[in-house]
Amino acid sequence: MSPQRDDLCGAFCGALALSAARIEQHGDDPADQDAVALAAGTIVSRIPDISVLPRGERGRRDYRIVPPFVEDASVSGTNCAGVLRGIEHVSGGQLAAIPYSGPWSAQALDALFDVLAALARPATLIANVATRHLWGSAPPVDAVLAYLLEGADAEPAPDWDVGHFVCVFARTRGAGGALYGVADTYGSLGRGGVHVQPRERLARALERPEMAPGGMIAVVAREDSDHVRTAVAPSGLVEGAWDNGTASAEAVM
Repeated sequence: MSPQRDDLCGAFCGALALSAARIEQHGDDPADQDAVALAAGTIVSRIPDISVLPRGERGRRDYRIVPPFVEDASVSGTNCAGVLRGIEHVSGGQLAAIPYSGPWSAQALDALFDVLAALARPATLIANVATRHLWGSAPPVDAVLAYLLEGADAEPAPDWDVGHFVCVFARTRGAGGALYGVADTYGSLGRGGVHVQPRERLARALERPEMAPGGMIAVVAREDSDHVRTAVAPSGLVEGAWDNGTASAEAVM
């Protein structure tokens, strides 16, 4: 999939969740990031600012729709409630988007991942993170092995410093720790947009200290939603949308 269009990271992740569930169409239109953005009320900064993008990215503004524009780039994007609405609407109710606002710890992250990994039907975890707490997306092999085998955190410097939506799709464990696979929205990050993150760092990135809150959205088949809620409850995670500081289309129009 091509990189996200500007300010559409939440909608892009929503489109990945739809694709994982084999939902490719929304009426006569593709079930793509633009369809999710339209249903989610995503707003776009009127003036592009490549300084907030990962190094090497030039941005992308070939929108299939005409999104609402806003002058204040600090509030552009998609809020949590919008991502939930966009996924459920474009899926025609086939999918349930369940938000968890925390409290986040490595154990809580593991518990949520375990529940979704055990499902027979496709499921997607969308994470709303602060990238400042993540490893850089191209850590050296010795740093990866040192973490997995010994739990040593070599602290590769983060690539950028923004609030961001990504998908979490895999986990591998070693004697010293567990690494999560992240599907990012920019191909310049990691290997074609895929990178790994220590579970402790990913949990801290979800907690987003000193930033507007973050969290995770479990996107599951509607038939699995009650089971997921029941199975996740012992982890202590609180179900509910968070305010990531992004405005809604209704608020700016």
